[in-house]
Amino acid sequence: MIVPLRYDADARVVHLLDQTELPVREVWLPLGTVDAMAEAIRSLRVRGAPAIGHAAAYGVLLALRGASDPKAAARDAIAALRTTRPTAVNLFWALDRMAEAVESGPDDADALHAHLKAEADRMFAEDQAAGIALGTHGLSLLQDGATVMTICHTGGVATSGYGTAIAPLLIAAERGLDLKAFACETRPLLQGARITAWELEKAGVDVTLITDSMAAFVMKQGRVDAVFVGADRIAANGDTANKIGTYGLAVLARAHGIPFYVSAPVSTVDPMTPTGDAIEIEERSAREITHGFGRQTAPETVNVYNPAFDVTPAALISAIVTERGIVRPPFEAGLRAVAG
Repeated sequence: MIVPLRYDADARVVHLLDQTELPVREVWLPLGTVDAMAEAIRSLRVRGAPAIGHAAAYGVLLALRGASDPKAAARDAIAALRTTRPTAVNLFWALDRMAEAVESGPDDADALHAHLKAEADRMFAEDQAAGIALGTHGLSLLQDGATVMTICHTGGVATSGYGTAIAPLLIAAERGLDLKAFACETRPLLQGARITAWELEKAGVDVTLITDSMAAFVMKQGRVDAVFVGADRIAANGDTANKIGTYGLAVLARAHGIPFYVSAPVSTVDPMTPTGDAIEIEERSAREITHGFGRQTAPETVNVYNPAFDVTPAALISAIVTERGIVRPPFEAGLRAVAG
């Protein structure tokens, strides 16, 4: 397992793996304030829907240092962290749980810290167990020797250790099975190239990196047995928001007769969002495209559209893998059952 963060309860500091530095360097950032955590979430130093939720949960604990009114400080921290990123429902799910813990907790600062830490630790442990279950359920959909295509990064540092969509590959590696992977590089921030390829190689998985635009040709060559992707929010009807480019992979998979699986914990299911049309899509800076990683690659004045996510209609999804089992279409009743 490769975890995205560690919390030092004595120093009241979150040590965060800076994902923007991967794969060249493994840098651990010591974060001691809510503002520092909010900046880390916004700037993608921590990314992956479950990992964002965990970072925010432990970020609430940072507000208690020296606070004269610890409950008020925790409430303010929760409000501030809610504004960091709009699409991933896990952020709000984790902060809702922390908000409930604040209200049920003691008034004494040290006792409240212990109470909130226990809740954050509980969510982290639940997610690790979920990753093992997701990997096991996902693996049941694959034959030994299969090749999986994926996009973005859905491994340990995007969650709490095992990941979501690539969890079957990590579990297979532990069991000595021979699964292979094609990792799409994931423009414009290259999470597939920088993090997925790095993590799969580190786990001993046979991984081949391709550009996003090569996916159709690789599928046409018959080299892909299944597509596994993660999710940042799953609507009640099964429509799924995930990293930009996911919808295109789903269309391509359908055209080539390849099963397309979404793998995510039930905390990603949002029963209050009826369809994907209601999911707010984050738009990011034009400079991520015009000046990728600091080098200008487009005219300064060109118009840029840079949505961070897209929405895959439920009709293109073969199954949704959760830690509580595999949900098949039609999704609404099945998602209600596993998320309830």
